[in-house]
Amino acid sequence: MNGHFKGHEPYQTGNSKLDQLIHELIHQAGPGTNADLAEELIVTALKVHMDNLDRGDMKMLNTAVKELRQSLKMFEGYRAVRKVTIFGSARTPRNSPDYLLAEKFAKAIVQKGWMVITGAASGIMQAGNEGAGSKKSFGLNIQLPFEQEANPVMLTDPKLVTFKYFFTRKLMFLRESHATVLCPGGFGTHDEGFETLTLVQTGKTDPRAIVCLDAPGSDYWKEFLHFLRHQLLHQGMIHEEDMDLMYVTHDPLDAVRYVTDFYKMYHSMRYIRDLLVVRIEKPLKEVQLELLNQEFKSMIKKGKITQSLKPFEEEHNAPHTFHLTRLAFYFKRDSFANLNKLIHRINSFAGN
Repeated sequence: MNGHFKGHEPYQTGNSKLDQLIHELIHQAGPGTNADLAEELIVTALKVHMDNLDRGDMKMLNTAVKELRQSLKMFEGYRAVRKVTIFGSARTPRNSPDYLLAEKFAKAIVQKGWMVITGAASGIMQAGNEGAGSKKSFGLNIQLPFEQEANPVMLTDPKLVTFKYFFTRKLMFLRESHATVLCPGGFGTHDEGFETLTLVQTGKTDPRAIVCLDAPGSDYWKEFLHFLRHQLLHQGMIHEEDMDLMYVTHDPLDAVRYVTDFYKMYHSMRYIRDLLVVRIEKPLKEVQLELLNQEFKSMIKKGKITQSLKPFEEEHNAPHTFHLTRLAFYFKRDSFANLNKLIHRINSFAGN
């Protein structure tokens, strides 16, 4: 049975008859490029059954997989479109300046070809969906005993998924978006904000634009950054460059500019073993490549940043990126926040 790396034991039940039945079952289900992974999913389900876990544990696993499948299927047809997730309080009234800013931001970012993801509830989430319009909106709702019914924009939209678990919902917010906008909110907003910052800081998700947006005259995010700087930074709990992961503005159009400029030249990145491959929209000039090598040599573990006009063999499963230029180097993985600086520098070459 396939579905494992060379040198590793195949992922099987240990019962040869069962493993053969699984293989035949997938064959009967029809052709597919990921048949090996489908077999592993079934193996996992049988292992859970054989482990005789508590019924509540099995229900959690079952529900989580169902929720992930439903949401992944929903997003599948929109993978080529950039998306921004908007977070903020469900209790923000419609006449609030923050509501109006979120609505204006969503309307403007959609005009740039983006789509919007929200938690689909009221307040800032409804403002984001209203600004984007239902055709350009996704809603990832959560089952709560209070204040979380889907807003009127998303209530009957097929791009709405309602989750039982926060952890599956949080995964989808990050996995399916390319930028994060934080508007004033409560525990939930800060939970999503800190998780996004943590995953970017630790390299568990790709770099992204993270914007803190509030109304003119508001000190909501100013006070938040003051806390980060005077407590976390001054006590050595974060690095100075970690503070640069966030961009604060009172202007929704400035927020749109910052988000879209993040992808002016930069497209995406991936690792091929120890090699970091940064995909960009067009080739750099030799002088620009040399500048990167000089300015970011502290990030390079060995060798230099090199440029290639062809995809690597390991990227065969991403044909939509074949036209892009590749920058590749051995990244010293001690400060992922510095990747944002590299991206901004690459983007500065867009008009040259």
